[in-house]
Amino acid sequence: MARATVRARTAAAAALAMAAVLAAGGLWLHALLRANLLDNTTGRTELAARKVAAQLDSRTLPPGGRLPAPESGVDLVLVRDAAGRTVATTGDPRHGPDPHELDGAPRPGPGEDSRSAVLPPAHPGAERRAVVVLDAPGAHTVYAMTVLGDVDDATRAVEIGLLAGAPPLIAFAAALAWWVTGHALRPVSAIRTELAAVTGSRLDRRVPDPGGADEIAQLARTVNDTLDRLERSDARQRQFTADASHELRNPLAAVRSRLEVALAMERPDRESVAAALADTERLQRIAADLLLLARLDGGPAPRPEPVDLALLAAEDVARRGGARVAVRLDARAPVPASGDPARLERALANLVDNALRYARAEVVVRAAAQDGWAVLEVTDDGPGIPEADRDRVFERFVRLAADRGRASGGTGLGLAIAREIARAHGGDVRALPAPAGGARLVLRIR
Repeated sequence: MARATVRARTAAAAALAMAAVLAAGGLWLHALLRANLLDNTTGRTELAARKVAAQLDSRTLPPGGRLPAPESGVDLVLVRDAAGRTVATTGDPRHGPDPHELDGAPRPGPGEDSRSAVLPPAHPGAERRAVVVLDAPGAHTVYAMTVLGDVDDATRAVEIGLLAGAPPLIAFAAALAWWVTGHALRPVSAIRTELAAVTGSRLDRRVPDPGGADEIAQLARTVNDTLDRLERSDARQRQFTADASHELRNPLAAVRSRLEVALAMERPDRESVAAALADTERLQRIAADLLLLARLDGGPAPRPEPVDLALLAAEDVARRGGARVAVRLDARAPVPASGDPARLERALANLVDNALRYARAEVVVRAAAQDGWAVLEVTDDGPGIPEADRDRVFERFVRLAADRGRASGGTGLGLAIAREIARAHGGDVRALPAPAGGARLVLRIR
């Protein structure tokens, strides 16, 4: 069975909520009105009984036991003596309530001078009655009774009004929720339609922004931000693929050319074979770097381990004993950090390899803790990096001078790999000018 739409579920919820509110409110109003009317009726009935009791106390009952008709809608007041005989009554018993209906009324208890009760109908078609029984002077008992027809009629009218008014109110609540939800979700339909049109070849499309600061507007902006990132990622991926194809094509062509020359010779010379081997090694390095970048792009976050960046720097410098220029270490204290030691070692090696290609006389590797960051810094005294290119050098296959990377054996991916490793550790790599000229590459992680 298909799940109902958000609009239908909201309308149903509004209808149920209105029904619950009307039921609870109706029951409360009915009970409050009924109790109030009953209290007022009982109060009037008791007042009539006390007036007659006051006449008994002052011995001013009218002669013949005929009491004047009570006020405020009280139907019957009568007085009985200790033997249960009626000694005074209001009106004509033949045309009013039956006095025998009072026989079931409860008498006042100990410490009480009056008791009130609501008696059920005496027979089918009869009405309920409010009765007040009052102890009077001379061992007399005063009974006062009011038929609750008006009370029952008023409460019945409220019941009918609530039952008749509930369905239209419930329908109105459902219709209002349906309309409001449809109006609110109209931008969502537009967003869904536009998203359905987004394909791998049409990543430039954007969903409409309804404006404002509500949740739907925030959703539209989030979707557009996501599409922006997807478009940039797709552009980078396409550029990376094109660059990788270009970088691999040249060494492959060189290897093929040299191998063909060697095969054409009766006795291949060692120089041609050595050149083909060098190009093959370059292809291997590019393939390894491409594989590492792919793992960094889509792989899991590095498993954190305690690592000392100063120790990593010292080990890297120790391996550079036969380098073209001197590599000097500046690490005055341990620099604790958390990360993958193997990847951080690879990032540092890439930074040092880059510095060695352009340094004139010296490369300095520093490790220090600064403002809560663990920092590795590689400085060279070469030509430096122009300010406009300090971010571009970390892009894949970017070279600032023609043939510079190829002549030095680089793949054009070293700095890109270093940045990806740093970002995977929650940090980054930046290119800054060296104080005495040259380039300064700074890697920071937590």
